[in-house]
Amino acid sequence: QVQLVESGGGLVQAGGSLRLSCASSRRTTSTPAMGWFRQAPGKEREFVAAISSGSTTYYANSVKGRFTISRDNTENTLYLQMNSLKPEDTAVYYCAARMDSAIFTTPSLYHYWGQGTQVTVSS
Repeated sequence: QVQLVESGGGLVQAGGSLRLSCASSRRTTSTPAMGWFRQAPGKEREFVAAISSGSTTYYANSVKGRFTISRDNTENTLYLQMNSLKPEDTAVYYCAARMDSAIFTTPSLYHYWGQGTQVTVSS
């Protein structure tokens, strides 16, 4: 079993930045594919970004150029640097991981999830 704990959310003005962290209870090399998803009130959970064991990155079009996903396998931590935040980025952000190296954008295909961290962007 893998436990994921997110942190770093908060309230920020539009145009600001936040850095989310996701600490894993196991070595992140045991969960090669990791990603970030978000869910706004009344909406379905959606893909934000993912990273492979080789650090190849994938982004949703809505965040491309503004968000950067990265991982530190020595610290067993996944990160999401969010710049130029917009009010439409407001959501609960979740860290997710897979037991293999396949990258998917579908939430149901991830094996482990964190509890989420709230990000609120004011206009």
